[in-house]
Amino acid sequence: MEKADSPAPASGQSSIDVIIIGGGIMGLWAAVHAERRGVKTLLVDAGRLGGGASGGLLGALMPHMPDRWSEKKQFQFDALVSLEADIADIEASTGLSAGYRRSGRLIPLPKPHLRKIALGHSEDAKAHWRAGERCFHWHVLDRPPADGWIDPAAGESGFVHDTLAARVAPRSLVAALAAFLRTALHVRILENAEITSLDPVRGTVSIGGKSLAFGRAILAAGYRSFPLLESLTSGLQKPLGQAVKGQAALLAADVDPGLPTIFRDGLYVVAHEGGHVAVGSTSENSFADPFSTDEQLDALIEAARDMVPGLRNAPVIERWAGLRPKAIDRDPMVGAHPENHNLIALTGGFKVSFGLAHRLAEAAICIASDVNTEFLLPESFAISNHIAVSSR
Repeated sequence: MEKADSPAPASGQSSIDVIIIGGGIMGLWAAVHAERRGVKTLLVDAGRLGGGASGGLLGALMPHMPDRWSEKKQFQFDALVSLEADIADIEASTGLSAGYRRSGRLIPLPKPHLRKIALGHSEDAKAHWRAGERCFHWHVLDRPPADGWIDPAAGESGFVHDTLAARVAPRSLVAALAAFLRTALHVRILENAEITSLDPVRGTVSIGGKSLAFGRAILAAGYRSFPLLESLTSGLQKPLGQAVKGQAALLAADVDPGLPTIFRDGLYVVAHEGGHVAVGSTSENSFADPFSTDEQLDALIEAARDMVPGLRNAPVIERWAGLRPKAIDRDPMVGAHPENHNLIALTGGFKVSFGLAHRLAEAAICIASDVNTEFLLPESFAISNHIAVSSR
């Protein structure tokens, strides 16, 4: 897959088709798709694979509300449905579990008007949550679907139980993807490697004093992608994105791992395998220490204990904090840079990365390979859209 406009390697350089910068969930899936397409690829991370926000605890895969349907909601729906088979393929190839389960979501309804809205959403789901012969539901119930999980008093006006939502164990999925790539024929991994210079115009990169030539570069370095993109973009009035701190905790509790994820007012309670329950997460635009936990996480844990009786005496076995990439227009940022098509953005997933990364990464590899995808990306995802917003 040699590009006609790719620079010829200078003396002493080696050449690759695609360099993927960043080994988080976006970069890992991009490398998987590169391997499947036979693209000669180098995956580079400044630390270890999945060492950033992708190595968190929560793993909730939540759909948008089924009302006011749009191309963005359809894209997310299709991605959430297709993820099940993509993860199954990785698990079959590696023999490792990614901790995936379509366990659903449970939303308490504390006020009567919320139940009325939920009943309307139930009809919306019947119309839009369809994939071939598969239908997913937005049930409105008087009581929780399972005893002993959420306190029935949390939903004075009932509960929503949606059957589309799922969850994955972030670290287990990262480990499975990394294991797949470590036996790849076309992908080479370079961890703990700092890139000292990147010239997408010439198609050259310096890593550890060694110069490499490449055809295309996919920038999947999370929030660290934004400053580099800004340095290569003219006319910006505001930053293209920011780092948002999130805190979460892991509790030890003997609960059924098939129980639905509880969601209320930004709080997630996620049952995982192995007697673990994840609680999170905060969204902090300003912070003193990106990797410390504090009273904001304490408040989430206490809110979870109040709502879930089985967690009231459950010990906290890990507290976690990390930085997630939020693009200026909130949606993911994907596509060839309009001023240099050799540079492809793959970042800005913020809260939806794990549910969309496999599809966004496939699109990025197709762009890098000059191949059309079998699906269209929403216009709001395009890097050109984010640049337009940032230039106003």
